[in-house]
Amino acid sequence: MSRRPRRRLLLLAVAFVIATAVPLLGSSAGAQQPPASDGPSSRPPSSNSSASSSSGLPSSGQPEEGTTSVRGTLVDRKGTPTTKDDEPVRGVKITVTDESGDPVGSAVTDEDGKFFIELPGEGTYVATLDTSTLPKGVDLPQSAATLKDVFIRPGQSRVLLFDLNAAARTTSGNFDALLQALVDGTNFGLIIAMCSVGLSLIYGTTGLVNFAHGELVTLGAIVAYYINHDGGWPLLLAAPVAVVIVAAGGWLFDAGFWGPLRRRGTGNIAQMVISIGVALALVNVYLYTFGGITKPYADYHAQPAWSIGSIDLAPKKFVSTIVSLVVLVIVATALEYTRTGKAMRAIADNPDLAASSGINVDSVIRLVWLFGAGLAAFGGILFSVSQDVNFEEGSSILLLLFSAITLGGLGAAYGALVGGFVIGLFVNVSTVWVPTELKNVGALVVLILVLLVRPQGILGRAERVG
Repeated sequence: MSRRPRRRLLLLAVAFVIATAVPLLGSSAGAQQPPASDGPSSRPPSSNSSASSSSGLPSSGQPEEGTTSVRGTLVDRKGTPTTKDDEPVRGVKITVTDESGDPVGSAVTDEDGKFFIELPGEGTYVATLDTSTLPKGVDLPQSAATLKDVFIRPGQSRVLLFDLNAAARTTSGNFDALLQALVDGTNFGLIIAMCSVGLSLIYGTTGLVNFAHGELVTLGAIVAYYINHDGGWPLLLAAPVAVVIVAAGGWLFDAGFWGPLRRRGTGNIAQMVISIGVALALVNVYLYTFGGITKPYADYHAQPAWSIGSIDLAPKKFVSTIVSLVVLVIVATALEYTRTGKAMRAIADNPDLAASSGINVDSVIRLVWLFGAGLAAFGGILFSVSQDVNFEEGSSILLLLFSAITLGGLGAAYGALVGGFVIGLFVNVSTVWVPTELKNVGALVVLILVLLVRPQGILGRAERVG
């Protein structure tokens, strides 16, 4: 075997080790941690919600991973948005029945307002809060005391949310909800923009529609989790280390895998199909090593929110927004003024002309992978600070990433920044008028409209076909 194929095989092996070894090393310890939420599709309650998940142990003890259960914490904020301390509601009975109405378990909230009910297995259940056990001054409408069609997967621990004193909270209706959605959407939009930049640059420089980009987002969150949780490092140190590891993995992945495919003349369609296979493989690796239960970082998990009028803002979300904004400003500045940034934009505009002008296209593409993987990992960490870590969080926002780069302009670096922010903000604000479960449909609608009305996107350039 010649020296070059050996080098390629070595680089591919190193990339695979980086993508899998860290989760494998930490999976046994991480499996013992209590779950924090029921998955990435569930919307976490705002900090003035009367029930929320807790990082503490359930009242019946710590469940092992694989335990099918429901859990939660009941807290009461006395109906005032300016109250800063959540008061646990103890002694409240919650009962779970199956679809036929037969009881399968019940629990009473403990001193911290926590409850935990183990279930017999996968199925659809009905959870009912006994309003007669609520303490004086705490109200819950009978219609909101029963949660129907609670579907539980095998080994899933799902959080139940009962909105106590919802009718008593002072609010001006949709206007307050809109203000809250704008605040949350700004944070989410900046994170989506950060994750989209690499995806857009990879497409612009190589023509690859990388469906595995979301798994880089997940990998950053998982690596940071093990460094923080199992390694005992504070998240402020674990996060940059995880970003460096994933960025190096992106560089090696291109050097040992995507680069050789390009040099062999593999078509863009074939590479796209390969990226789908890579994404499916990585999702299952994450599920096997990390587990299917959402887990929080050891730091900044449970924080009382700042109340600013009718808006609740957790300190970690405020810091995340500021950090995201600073990073995106640095990214935009680097793309505009540095030689490497100019080379990236030149290759994205016209690879042949860039190569003829003396730019080393392969080297710049490799830097694009390093740069894009690092940003995706950082975005995944910031996303997980508020949503917790889940094995499929990257794939859950992949549609939003594609919508963002399509809206901004395929291959346009600045377009990804603008499109990501607009899509993230739009998705969150839309929940004021549409059910939360349908919020991502708005991103699909935007994607379709852009392709129909302005296919080149906001900052893209129209090109002649044929």
